[in-house]
Amino acid sequence: MSQTQFKPMTPDEFLAWEADQELKWEFDGFQPVAMTGGTRAHAVVQANLLTALTNRLRGKPCQAYGSDLKIQTGPRYRYPDASVSCTAFPDSETIVAEPVVIFEVLSASTASDDRTVKLAEYQSLPSVRRYVMLEQDRVFATVITRTETGWNHALAGSDGTLAMPEIGVEIPMAELYDGLALAAAAQVIAPASAASEVL
Repeated sequence: MSQTQFKPMTPDEFLAWEADQELKWEFDGFQPVAMTGGTRAHAVVQANLLTALTNRLRGKPCQAYGSDLKIQTGPRYRYPDASVSCTAFPDSETIVAEPVVIFEVLSASTASDDRTVKLAEYQSLPSVRRYVMLEQDRVFATVITRTETGWNHALAGSDGTLAMPEIGVEIPMAELYDGLALAAAAQVIAPASAASEVL
């Protein structure tokens, strides 16, 4: 995160300011937050994810988007690693309309916020049905799914499949990590909760 200090901004002020920036910034509701570079592992997982989503969604009403487009969560703006929307919006738009599934590839510098702050923000969006957090140092995913009674937590290891019925897509976990030499996390222990499952 950048150490630059900014005066508090409104969301509209941030959008106007961001339009003139060469680099990408998120907005935490008060000030810009610099987006830092990632590792090769992060890039490979993100690329595999977008390829898998794009191939499986071709010809369907839903479409996958990468981290060039942002998500608005109340007064905040985030750049997830990938998202899927089933709502059409203008080609010139920079904000994903009604995201259904949101993905973050975890890194050491962002994992804490991804698991807490961004989790709460994404859960606040009525359109979001699923939030997927993919680790980059092992074949492992945490999947948060909206249900009729709340939110369900599930875990997926190297032998699992990432099933997303809300967009009609299933992706083997191994496909997302193709090209990386990582230790398998086939044995997954789910949290002790009736709302948890192993994928």
